[in-house]
Amino acid sequence: MGANDNRTVTIAAIARLAGVSVPTVSRVINGRSDVAPQTRQRVEELLSRHGYRRRPPSMRASSGLVDLVFNDLDSPWAVEIIRGVEDVAHAAGVGTVVSAIHRRTSSAKQWLDNIRTRSTEGVIFVTSTLEPPQQAELRRLNIPVVIVDPAGVPSQDAPTIGATNWAGSLRATEYLIGLGHRRIGFIAGLPQLMCSRARMDGYRAALEAAGLPIDDRLIQPGNFYHEAGFAGGARLLALADPPTAIFASSDQMALGVYEAVRQRGLRMPGDISVVGFDDLPEVRWCSPPLTTVRQPLSEMGMLAARTVLRLAKGEKVESPRVELATELVIRDSAAPPKV
Repeated sequence: MGANDNRTVTIAAIARLAGVSVPTVSRVINGRSDVAPQTRQRVEELLSRHGYRRRPPSMRASSGLVDLVFNDLDSPWAVEIIRGVEDVAHAAGVGTVVSAIHRRTSSAKQWLDNIRTRSTEGVIFVTSTLEPPQQAELRRLNIPVVIVDPAGVPSQDAPTIGATNWAGSLRATEYLIGLGHRRIGFIAGLPQLMCSRARMDGYRAALEAAGLPIDDRLIQPGNFYHEAGFAGGARLLALADPPTAIFASSDQMALGVYEAVRQRGLRMPGDISVVGFDDLPEVRWCSPPLTTVRQPLSEMGMLAARTVLRLAKGEKVESPRVELATELVIRDSAAPPKV
């Protein structure tokens, strides 16, 4: 069998030439890590010499698995995204493997090693980033990738699913301005995330459009978690001229503001109005029920799952960047300021 042989080369033929078993050749083709380096090199050389063509994703045998990867899993919004992915995956007869890489290189490397062994259909990353070598490895393995809420500038190599964060933040701030608030505090999210920057920009745009000054003392850093909301809310309420309303760029931080308000002996919305962002299931049950921007987290997970399964079949997607609409959900935590 020469290099110019037009017949389709088989894995069995490559195995005979390499002096290894068929499963060993299969592991090399699928990028498995449990192959000795010298054996891998010998098999790869034979595959290349005889023009063996790895099957594209559309012809790959189904593994029945989709990987869903978070930086962390300690947030209720992660559950909403998992729920959306699971709904679509279950309907398609596909399982879901949920992982957290905790922003550590070692965790990302371990996850990548694991993914080689299970030949996943595709990967959905949520506010996660992989280093270029790891991205290249996923491409080499023909594993499609979809990103939900990209952490940085969206990659051209992978479709992204997000929400209209700027528009949602603009609407929430406009609502507070419409109630008569002129000093509106803002608690930001993680600055490295695109969604955080968009929410900050929406808040500022609403103030500018209303002719209101942007007071940097009214903008507090945050990270989307309760503790940051509590700390930021406490600092805002301690100002000599405190805001009459606080817009927290996540529901968890808004609930942290609730505790800061309670500890200061103030009432909501009589003394201070509070608005959040996400519309997590529990915020309708807090006291008072939280006015918030609904981010369609479950729907984002569903769309990400549909997209990655389409890519796994070799199908194209209409748009590399999709943003689902947000909406303001008005409850009882905001009212006109006291005269």
